[in-house]
Amino acid sequence: MSRNALTRRGFLKVAGFASAALALPPGCTASGDKANPTGKKPNIVFILIDDLGWKDVGFMGSKFYETPNIDRLSRQGMVFTNAYANAPNCAPTRACLMSGQYGPRHGIYTVGSSARGKSHQRKIIPTENNTTLDPKIPTIADALRPAGYISASMGKWHLGADPEAGPIGQGFDVNIGGNEAGHPKSYFSPYKNDDLPDGPDGEYLTDRLTDEAIAFIEANHSRPFFLYLPHYAVHTPLQAKKDMIAKYQNKPPHNGQDNAKYAAMIESTDQGVGRIMKTLDELNLTENTVVVFFSDNGGHGGVTSMKPLRGSKGMLYEGGIREPMIVRWPAMIKSGTTCETPVISIDFYPTFLEITGAGKPAGHTLDGVSIMDLLTQRGKPDRDTLYWHFPAYLEGYTAQHGPFRTTPAGAVRKGDWKLIEYFEDGTLELYNLKDDIGETNDLAKQNPDKTRELHQLMAQWRKKTNAPVPTERNPEYNPNLETKKKK
Repeated sequence: MSRNALTRRGFLKVAGFASAALALPPGCTASGDKANPTGKKPNIVFILIDDLGWKDVGFMGSKFYETPNIDRLSRQGMVFTNAYANAPNCAPTRACLMSGQYGPRHGIYTVGSSARGKSHQRKIIPTENNTTLDPKIPTIADALRPAGYISASMGKWHLGADPEAGPIGQGFDVNIGGNEAGHPKSYFSPYKNDDLPDGPDGEYLTDRLTDEAIAFIEANHSRPFFLYLPHYAVHTPLQAKKDMIAKYQNKPPHNGQDNAKYAAMIESTDQGVGRIMKTLDELNLTENTVVVFFSDNGGHGGVTSMKPLRGSKGMLYEGGIREPMIVRWPAMIKSGTTCETPVISIDFYPTFLEITGAGKPAGHTLDGVSIMDLLTQRGKPDRDTLYWHFPAYLEGYTAQHGPFRTTPAGAVRKGDWKLIEYFEDGTLELYNLKDDIGETNDLAKQNPDKTRELHQLMAQWRKKTNAPVPTERNPEYNPNLETKKKK
């Protein structure tokens, strides 16, 4: 089925893409200046799971969800315990990942409108949001093409539609299933997706995308490739195979995790990871293929739990932005290693440039840093501060600020310290993540010097990136309206 679908999408024509000579990329040396032993440019397989929480996999401590293949991947590579998404929801993180830029540079801050919820409950007018990544911004795929890479995007894109703003318009040679949609209409065929031909009735979307990924790897095993596999799973709607759901229905809950459908979706995703790893083994590609496992934001707070982290998807607390992350590259990364240095999704772009020897697109600003020295344990990047900017409202299932999951806010992390600022009233919250990973003890008043230091860093960063801070009062704001209606 997958090969027929790829043929209908013109894949066989794309498979003839002429690759450049397979030269060793500069800078790709292991600890002790040992060169990449394969002598070839590495392949990249980037597996991005949608809405997967920090604690939603076994290697991060889940006792309810079963992820044996992902756990095995974690033992074979490096686990990052302080890995972050650039935003607490889907589209902005993907835009940052693809561009290598912080949100203010491309203007994608949230999903859809930034004015979510009821107008009379919004104190200020949020910053207007872009929903399409400007095709003029060179993506990772654009950057890798001159280095001889063929690239495929298979799954959720959420940054616009082809021909201009979908994966093909943004540098990829193959697009399977990606457009402006943020979630599937159905996880079972018929999919009602113009960029994904339907399979047999009842075919499962996660399995199908895995089939397509494997077919792409098999067709391009002799040339360097970049496979971007952003699964629609495990985003709502919660739909899974009945036999898998039944498996979890009688399983005891653990640490706030108990949803059988969600667990079954995670298991299907895990099975797909296992199949891809097996394919790489069978084609003798494992040694020189960089495999990245990552998520785009925190887990859905109405479905799963990130405990001990506070919050969930849609919040700048750790539960909304801290992600499970693995990088495996046997030729260069020592197995069974752990990295505690904070990293963020804009770091993938410069890292992939260094790994592949590709040049930075002319005139393109990159805000991330290469984490190659972390991967090879040679040192740390020259950076100790990360930033988030979310000038938007999100209503939701878990109210933190009145009826909202979050009101417009920004955050900064430097070392173990994290500061959050809420733009409606200038409230500042300060946490020491080393002592208080659950962000339960606000130290802003107890430590005014540190609060001032981090707030000044945020102000400097906003000036540098032209980050808009909404301050205009909303004339429709009326917190008493609901009370009046009830009377």
